[in-house]
Amino acid sequence: MPKTSFFLLGMRGVGKSTLIKKALPGAKVVNLLDEGLYQLYLSRPAAFAEDISEVRPGGWVVVDEIQRLPNLLNEVHRAIEEKKIKFALLGSSARKLRRAGMNLLGGRALQKFLHPFMPEELGGDFSVDKVLRSGSIPLILASGDPPEQLLAYLQLYLKEEIQAEAIVRNLPGFSRFLPVAALFHAQVVNVEGIGRDCGVARSTVEGYLKILEDTLVAFQLPAYENKLRVRQQTHPKLYWSDPGIVRAAKKQLGSVAIEEKGALFEGFIAQVLKSHYELGILSLDKLSYWSAGKNSVEVDFVIERGKELIGIEVKSGTEPDRRWFAGFSALKETGKLKRSIVVYLGKRKYTHASGTEMLPLSDFIKELASM
Repeated sequence: MPKTSFFLLGMRGVGKSTLIKKALPGAKVVNLLDEGLYQLYLSRPAAFAEDISEVRPGGWVVVDEIQRLPNLLNEVHRAIEEKKIKFALLGSSARKLRRAGMNLLGGRALQKFLHPFMPEELGGDFSVDKVLRSGSIPLILASGDPPEQLLAYLQLYLKEEIQAEAIVRNLPGFSRFLPVAALFHAQVVNVEGIGRDCGVARSTVEGYLKILEDTLVAFQLPAYENKLRVRQQTHPKLYWSDPGIVRAAKKQLGSVAIEEKGALFEGFIAQVLKSHYELGILSLDKLSYWSAGKNSVEVDFVIERGKELIGIEVKSGTEPDRRWFAGFSALKETGKLKRSIVVYLGKRKYTHASGTEMLPLSDFIKELASM
């Protein structure tokens, strides 16, 4: 837990409030989901300062759903400077906070992120099949009916994140966009194709994709840029932050079909890499993917450290295929590939004849801290 003020950002249902309640049991809590409180601070922001006036220097104030009233950051700034109060600012969207001057607090508030459960957190309860089917958002896992809860989650997202905050003018258009964007999970983003399929303009699609990122529901992974190969693919790949949410967007909540398993597993590993980096477990300069362009030869993830690269290919199969290693062979041409790894659903850890390390998921997770 940080010793200074911080933002804790994460998609809905990951347990931000629960975590902070346990970590800061004596803190003054301001929950902006309380409609009466919200309306009071909306009309009279000074009331916020009055309500936290009894907090002593060095004491903590928790503001939940801070993105609902980002103008309160002015009062937060003043309280940090003048009263030496510390703040835990919880939010599920960085969009309004950034617009309102999230950087106003500068170095006075760290930015931390909370993700869906990772395998290490679930321990013996972790099952890759269950995670690929329903995801690992705590709110969903705690429910007795994950498929029903996932559909409710998506409706709540549309109602409270998108409609209530007036993030988009055309809610029906955004609703049509979601299932189409879900089809591009773990694929190179095709803005024109998405726009054509959901009936909106290219610029609108670009705005919608940014909304998914700002609300922490998805993220885009850039292509690796090698100056020696100027014709490489430069469009980013789209990853949703949780397998359950992307399946809910497609309304596919039954057993995982063979044709969707590969993308779901790749997306899960993308989230594992992202979360471990943001938590400081995995050290890297940049995370990207690599593509040889015309030949459609690809390496799913490239970890860049200085002038060295670690290539990671993700496969949902249990036995290797020679095609799994084609991307590594091409990436070696850069002269920077230090290590190549295939993360797969087999059970045997070994080194392939090509020199590539074959790592089952459990072994890959163990390797991350020392990679």
